[in-house]
Amino acid sequence: MLSQNSAYKNLFSPFEIRGKRLKNRIMSTGHDTSMPTDNLINDQFVAYHQARAEGGAGLIILQVAGVHESARYTSHVLMATDDECIPGYRRVADICHANGTMVFSQIFHPGREIMESSEGPLAVAYSASSTPNERFHVMPRALDQKMIDEIVRGYGEAAQRLEAAGIDGVEIVASHGYLPSQFLNPRVNRRTDDYNGDISKRVRFIEEIIQAVRSRTGENFVVGMRISAEELDLEGLTEDESLEAAQLLQDRLDYLHIVAGTSATLGGAVHIVPPMAIEAAYLAKNAGLFKSKLSIPLFVTGRINAPQEAELIVARGQADVCGMTRALICDPEMPNKTYQDKADDVRACIACNQACIGHFHKGFPISCIQRPETGREIKYGKVTPAAVSKKVMVVGGGPAGMKAAVIAAQRGHDVTLFEATSQLGGQVLLAQLLPRRTEFGGASTNLQREMELAGVKVQKNVRVTPQLVVDFAPDAIVVATGATPYIPQYEAGGELQVVDAWQVLRNEVKVGRSVVVVDWRCDWIGPGIAEILIRAGHNVQLAVNGTNVGETLPLYVRDNLVGEMHKLQIPVTTYARLYGCDDTTVYMQHTASGEPIMFEDVDTLVLCTGHQPVDDLVDQLDPKIEVFRAGDCLAPRTAEEAIYEGMKVGWEI
Repeated sequence: MLSQNSAYKNLFSPFEIRGKRLKNRIMSTGHDTSMPTDNLINDQFVAYHQARAEGGAGLIILQVAGVHESARYTSHVLMATDDECIPGYRRVADICHANGTMVFSQIFHPGREIMESSEGPLAVAYSASSTPNERFHVMPRALDQKMIDEIVRGYGEAAQRLEAAGIDGVEIVASHGYLPSQFLNPRVNRRTDDYNGDISKRVRFIEEIIQAVRSRTGENFVVGMRISAEELDLEGLTEDESLEAAQLLQDRLDYLHIVAGTSATLGGAVHIVPPMAIEAAYLAKNAGLFKSKLSIPLFVTGRINAPQEAELIVARGQADVCGMTRALICDPEMPNKTYQDKADDVRACIACNQACIGHFHKGFPISCIQRPETGREIKYGKVTPAAVSKKVMVVGGGPAGMKAAVIAAQRGHDVTLFEATSQLGGQVLLAQLLPRRTEFGGASTNLQREMELAGVKVQKNVRVTPQLVVDFAPDAIVVATGATPYIPQYEAGGELQVVDAWQVLRNEVKVGRSVVVVDWRCDWIGPGIAEILIRAGHNVQLAVNGTNVGETLPLYVRDNLVGEMHKLQIPVTTYARLYGCDDTTVYMQHTASGEPIMFEDVDTLVLCTGHQPVDDLVDQLDPKIEVFRAGDCLAPRTAEEAIYEGMKVGWEI
């Protein structure tokens, strides 16, 4: 399947593995979707993977399938412990194969990495030894030989069921500090039997798993393994240890798939789904090392968000196949668009983590802030024409307005978007100015390209008035006029300089030397402002109205952010509510105790205290006009809600 675009000839060259042919080197890696019902595949799950198969992915690796009752690390994990799982897997296999896509499944036991149970009480966790987990505060029970044998047998039986369902292969998950890794890691594995000692003994558990899988599956069934190239934690596997294990196991495997990080610690877990603060394609160097030391195919995953990055990795011989999971969550059509010489039309992932892994951690089906159709394919996957074409006026060029305009135009409406300023993007233009948030600007760039392709007309520097609405005479109007900073009521006395986050980001104010940043939102705005100012030489203190910095953020974004703040030695006060200020003092109140908190010798107070809607236009319009609201003008929240509501409005018109 050589690309029509010679710039991607390596990415779209076919690849064979154990007699099975991948049409290209683009892989959707195993990732939990939170979609299964009763631990089984359902219609939503099938539709989700169908979109990626139809979009041109060469290989789809399905999310982890538990191999033993003790492997239930979440309440919604898929299980492959009995034959009831086979029909669901067969549906996915048939759909993938119909689109020329190969499909594997991960087989899995978390060991001590247990997040929750299905019924509420904490489950008993098992590991190689009774070595505690730091992140989930789990003390596991050491596996005895009987249970080791049960689990090993479970791997083989799970693989047998998956093959019976038509799945092409399995991937043994030994990455991210899960059970096989716990046996490999000499700092976790403290056994005194033949499963511990030098590396040749610590790989015994994995050797038994591979043997169990091979003994129960056919000659053409693919067996691979995923491992963290390095777990990036003081107690985690090092690169040397992982590579040594891979070299010992490679003769028994069809491929090795490398990632990074570990579930066991907050810092290591960031690499499970690395946020935009981490460099794109950052494991390419690790991949090159493993590739040079192994004789089997190598797959690599690690924030490979664009086809250009994947092409370079394959062209350089660093890996044979590239995991591009979030790129495919954001744009399932990415492979087809790239193959058809339309790479500029690809909706690029910005690694915000809000609706993909962010949803998973909340127990919701995963989606994408830029593409809310993801995870909702049954309802919104295919755009249907409107019954009647209408003249539509969209007021506001932020994410909500642009998404509404795109969907409405795709459905056949005549759409014109009006933006009061010279730039489209709304608050995205501010978000991209925060430290390590530059890629967030891609949300605006992508939507602008989608509007162009959909035929949306755009008028900038036009503030919509009631008279303009009358003159334009739309059949329907979408109001997406956004929000402005909210200034809370507080006791203000004296001459202390008080500014808001927008003024700081726009360089509209000269901030004093000693600064207190008040963070009500508990998101990335307050910490971002604090970092900007401390790097500019100011003395900065951050006061958070929450239990911790980044309380509302996706976990891996939060933990990366907190790590950076600690490196910068930014003082943080939590449980802090703004009460008042005078010439040089900021007064706050502890939200749990009610006791006062004081910051003295302050020059500037920066308010990151949320936003208030701008919604004055609607009340001035003729009530006969069909009006829709979307985004912050309805209620200030995040870009995810704005784009989601824009999509829904586009469907409603």
